[in-house]
Amino acid sequence: MHIAIAGNIGSGKTTLTKMLSKHYNWAAEYESAENNPYLVSFYEDMQRWSFNIQIFFLNARFRQLVEIQKQNKNVIQDRTIFEDAYIFAPNLHDMGLMASRDYENYISLFELINSLIAPPDLLIYLRASTSTLVSQIQKRGRKYENTIRLDYLQNLNERYEKWISGYKGKLLIINTDECRFAENQDDFGHVLEQVNAELFGLFQGKEITLPEPQKGKRKSKK
Repeated sequence: MHIAIAGNIGSGKTTLTKMLSKHYNWAAEYESAENNPYLVSFYEDMQRWSFNIQIFFLNARFRQLVEIQKQNKNVIQDRTIFEDAYIFAPNLHDMGLMASRDYENYISLFELINSLIAPPDLLIYLRASTSTLVSQIQKRGRKYENTIRLDYLQNLNERYEKWISGYKGKLLIINTDECRFAENQDDFGHVLEQVNAELFGLFQGKEITLPEPQKGKRKSKK
């Protein structure tokens, strides 16, 4: 079984990957951000390093998928290879931060890779407003993320919504503005209920809806 978690920068992918991996006792595959030799340089000069960083991530995630298919074990994956190709690379290109010849080269390589891989058994998309993303990014305090532009996050969010609206595989959407699974055990319990339902094929393509709170308790909704 292969579950992949998708979402914008700061949406909570790594946190949910850790929580689900611990709960199910499944292997976790994390995004290789900390080991990326281009990451700091990219945030300092996106136009200079955009192609380099996207190639690095494409290579790293392809290797992850090859290992997942080889090992044939239950895995939770932090971020997907599809996000690089359908969201981050085209966003950089449209913002004028990646040259057209580099973008075309990148997409050609992705199309070849995409013909050799299978989608996850379940995709979990963490939907978050820009304000939630900014709050989470500030909370984790990574220096190289201090220069992330607000319009960059907003553009990514728009592309995520477009991609998810056309996604054909098994999909679970979690609204992290309302469902605070990292802070509230009840919210995490609702996430587990929905994941279990998807794994057993009872429902598909649903967004998590939290029950109406009892009087005097915090409000949680869809």
